Amino acid sequence: MLKKWMNVAAAAVLLSTVALAGCSSGEEASPGGTPAGNGSAGAKELGPIALYSPETPDMTKEIGLNFEKAYKGSSINVQYAGTNVLVNRMIAEKDNPQGDVWYGGGGFLPFEAAKDKDIITSYTPEAIKDWPEVRDGIKLRDKDWKWIGAEVFVLGFAYNSDLVKPEEAPKTWDDLLDPKWKGKIQMPNPAASGTATLTVLSQLMARGEEQGWDYFKKLVEQMSAMPDSGSAPSKAVAKGEAHIAIAFDFMAYEMKAKGEKIDFIVPDKTPVIVNPVSLVKDGPNPDGGKALIDYLLSKEGQQTLANWYHIPISKEVESKTPLTLENVIPHAQELDVDWVVNNYDRVRSEWRQKFQ
Repeated sequence: MLKKWMNVAAAAVLLSTVALAGCSSGEEASPGGTPAGNGSAGAKELGPIALYSPETPDMTKEIGLNFEKAYKGSSINVQYAGTNVLVNRMIAEKDNPQGDVWYGGGGFLPFEAAKDKDIITSYTPEAIKDWPEVRDGIKLRDKDWKWIGAEVFVLGFAYNSDLVKPEEAPKTWDDLLDPKWKGKIQMPNPAASGTATLTVLSQLMARGEEQGWDYFKKLVEQMSAMPDSGSAPSKAVAKGEAHIAIAFDFMAYEMKAKGEKIDFIVPDKTPVIVNPVSLVKDGPNPDGGKALIDYLLSKEGQQTLANWYHIPISKEVESKTPLTLENVIPHAQELDVDWVVNNYDRVRSEWRQKFQ
């Protein structure tokens, strides 16, 4: 396993050289050999497919509805919960798995930590079988194909544009400790949220554990709330219930597009990370699960992600977010994957002991 890597260094080069393979004339190949979205993909009816996801419920519902149109005889049952809640559920269900696909988790770190828990299994989609594990600095997939990147997330600060002027908004993680933000910040609960777990892990890596825990002791005192949902702090900012939220980029831009008074800051150094999809081990409908993963990586599936202000992994699809890979590359923080795998559960446990 690579000891260290840069999350998105030179990712623009990656996206110019690694494209989702598809049919000629821009059509995406489906498992049944026909383009996704034509209503007749594959002769076999796929039946019910259980999708476990912490991502935006309306977006995952839309993915499910679009898939059902493309694959007649299929039905998607989306099970929504925080990342760590879903992981614990899959662990509890190991002897009788109920999920087929796990999509999203605040980046790939929870997926790396889950590999040793034996809840996800390898799957190599035919359309992207030539993808390398790492290309030009970005870890694109698991070395054994136990997870595959579907998009790129940027961790940063959402702020209420009525309550905070852009020039006054925090630009670094240390800026969050300014006394002027006391009682005006929200972040998700790391015991439940993958977004917040990534926040804690990345700061401990950047500062070292002693200084990192001291940082969070001060940061928690700045908080007005720490809800379990990764998206709840951004919603609180949009409502004016908080000034600042620790969040992913798409959370803010999605609400801004709807007219909410919210915007986003990319900190000086921060995680810029692939968000994956994975096949649940021994799930009840493996064929359906594989077809859903293929669809999520297809041009049509990637367009759905882009429409929700996610940065797609496919160069054939243009994101609606004002952020580009080129302009976030200089902000990408270096992460140590081995350290994450070895310390993921311990760090979450220490968080609960210290702050709950």
